[in-house]
Parts: sequence; C-alpha cells; structure tokens
Amino acid sequence: MSTVSTDDNYTTLAAQLGFSESKRFRAILEYLMTPDQARMAAALPGTAADLADKTGFDEGQVAEALDALFFKGVVFPKGDFKQREYYRFARSVGQLHDATQATQELDIDDDEDFYRLWHDFVMNEWYPVLGKYQAALPKPSSRIVPSYKALKGIPESEILPCEDFRELLKAQELIAVVPCACRYRTSSVDEHCEHAEEEERWNCLQFGRAAEYVLVRGSGKKLSVDEALELLDEIEEDALLHIWPNNTSMTGVHTSCQCCRDCCMNFVPMDMLNESIGKVWEKARFEAVIDQAKCEGCQKCMERCHFDAIEMLKPEATDHKKSSKKLKSKVIPDKCWGCGVCVVGCRENHAISLKIVRPVEHIPVPA
Repeated sequence: MSTVSTDDNYTTLAAQLGFSESKRFRAILEYLMTPDQARMAAALPGTAADLADKTGFDEGQVAEALDALFFKGVVFPKGDFKQREYYRFARSVGQLHDATQATQELDIDDDEDFYRLWHDFVMNEWYPVLGKYQAALPKPSSRIVPSYKALKGIPESEILPCEDFRELLKAQELIAVVPCACRYRTSSVDEHCEHAEEEERWNCLQFGRAAEYVLVRGSGKKLSVDEALELLDEIEEDALLHIWPNNTSMTGVHTSCQCCRDCCMNFVPMDMLNESIGKVWEKARFEAVIDQAKCEGCQKCMERCHFDAIEMLKPEATDHKKSSKKLKSKVIPDKCWGCGVCVVGCRENHAISLKIVRPVEHIPVPA
C-alpha cells in the first residue's frame, strides 16, 4: 500500500490546478473529498482497477468512490458517461468550479458553507489570476449574440443565422439547462444578481456532450427546443447576455452562458483588474442608436446596460427647438457591444434600435 500522506494527496491535486500553496483551495478539496477519496483522485487518470493497483484499495471500493466523485463533479469519465470506466481529475479550476456548484443537488441555503468556501477562494485568489490570464489572450474566444427581440427592425436577409439565438437553439440536437454556478454562489453569500434570480429559474444552457453529462449526473434538466425558446424570452427580459464562441459555428458548442456583469466569471475578474472585457468577448456586428425625440429619460436602458455604454445628457438646442431640461439617453459607441438588451427594455417608447456597423467578415469562420 502506498505511503503517500493524506496531506500530500490534497496538495498534489491542488498543484495540478496551480494552487498548491492555497489554504482556501485546499479547504474546498477537503470539503469535496475524504482523505481516502483524495488519495484515489491523486492517482488518476485510470480505471478502478488501475487505481486499486496504485493505492492498494479494493477495486470495488475504488469504483464506488469514483462514482461518488463523478456525481459531485470532481472526476470526469472518458467516453461514455453511463459506463464510466476511465476517469481523470478536473482539468481546471473553472471546470471544478462549475461542475461542483452548478447542480440541483445543492441548495444555496443548506449548502452555504460550501459556497462560501468557493467565494472566498474565487474573489481572493482565483479571479486575480484568471483576470491576468484573460487580459493576455491574443483575441477574444467568445462573442456577444444580440437579443433576438432587438433585431426586429433589421431585414432578415442581413442577419446571419449565427446572430439569431433562436436559430442557434434550433440547430442543437440535445439541450439541457443547469443553474449558473456563479449566480448560485453569489446568491448563497447574499451578493444577489441584479438581473436574475437563479434559484427561481436556471439560465445556463448546455448542448451535445455537455448536456448529456449534466443529464446523466442529474445536475441539470433536459429542454425541448420549444422549452428552450420559452426560456430565451425570459432571459432577454432579464437583460442577460448571450455568449457564443467567436465564430460562425451553429453546432459543436457545449455551453452558452447567459451572463451579467455582476456575477460572470469572465466579466468580474476583468473589472477587478480594470481591464476591458473586449479581451474575452468580441462585440456583435451591431450598435445601439437612440432616437432622442422618443426618449423619455426613464434611464431603464442605462440600468440594463452591462457595458456602461449609455449616458444621460441634456439635449442641445436646435434652430427649431429649445433645449430640454429633461435628461435623455445617449449611446457611447466605443463602449457599445451590440447586445441589444437596452432595445428590449425600451419596448414602450421604441426609442432604441440596433444598426449594423460591422461587416459579415467581423465574425470568423471556424478553422
């Protein structure tokens, strides 16, 4: 039997994800795994038989432990999720973060201690590291897909299929939804999202193999296309952002986050470092424009905007009209990402619309 200490097993696993010296991350691993389970996980990758040879544990005991860790989101099987013969440990902190927290098996009140462990680590150690990594990316890996409701004034012939989120959903063979790990965590520690209540409605969409994974684990729920389209309407009402890979792909995508600035694991680290989200997300081909004659200055658009792209100004006087005392909304073009959430929020006055400002070539074709 191996003489590796329990302490070394947790340290080994933490080191694999780049945080060997972190007491905060170690506390998360200790919460997720017993010492025996940590010893088995540290011996991965391999089958239950492989780990039995490496650790000296009974093969049946190893198989049972690996199965338990699979459902917790700690280890991941290669190939078939139902057979689960060959396992590996999490590839990244992000994968462990999402898999262990984004599950209906947890409750934001009952499991508050677990979520607080994650939040402490995320805000104090992981996000600063993640932000520096993202800031150094050569180009954005994801892009904004505009709210489909904001595209109504644009001819359909000028909208690419990959720019209409309804068409993206219709192209998927298998769809599931899971709770957003970021919103579950922030809600549990009483830092509630300003846009959506994840505990009441899940918003993180999974497709293909990722959908199969969450369904086998029981961490998510299957959606029909019609159910996904209904969810889409609610997502857009809440001003959440559609995120998709930065290319024209319609399929082969595993996850589409429906993001917000106050919770997102991409946005928050960049704000912490005062870096532009443009290092991570590419703008849509669109830009918002405001008809000030129709604007009533309600500021709803400014409240919905995630990019600080709308300001309130006093309109200038013209030869035909005196200056109004009422502040009106104005778009700051450089800051606009073309998401259209402001358009959706201005349905009563129809003062805001989207216009195309970038060519079709702005969205790369998949390599």
